[in-house]
Amino acid sequence: MTPLDPEHLLDAYIAAVFDKNVEAFMALYADQVCVFDLWGHWAYQGAEAWRGMVVGWFGSLGTERVRVEMQDVQTVRADQLAVIHAAVTYSGLSAEGVRLRSMHNRLTLVCQPDKDAWKIIHEHSSAPVDLATQKVILQR
Repeated sequence: MTPLDPEHLLDAYIAAVFDKNVEAFMALYADQVCVFDLWGHWAYQGAEAWRGMVVGWFGSLGTERVRVEMQDVQTVRADQLAVIHAAVTYSGLSAEGVRLRSMHNRLTLVCQPDKDAWKIIHEHSSAPVDLATQKVILQR
């Protein structure tokens, strides 16, 4: 894959999260991004609002890292728009690389080309809700 392919965003996303690299992570997003995140807020409007969440997330990890694995990735692409969706596993790793915990959710990215790279203009993460308990299901 080249930077001209929207799928390169997934590899860059995985690397930026593992490295806790705020700048590399935010470089994937358009300035006007809208994010429907699974945690805490209904929506983040704009890159600066999203940056605040990312700084808090990466900062909360201490010496831990997060390994991101994408499964069932599918891409639908038109000339000026791409939609990528996948099942995602986020695993918390100790400083020594030992898996401490994991969770699954669903991720949809809507992307547009911007100069020589694709940028995420909308992100939506979700997980199903158990109707009996009204709790989010974070394991497949």
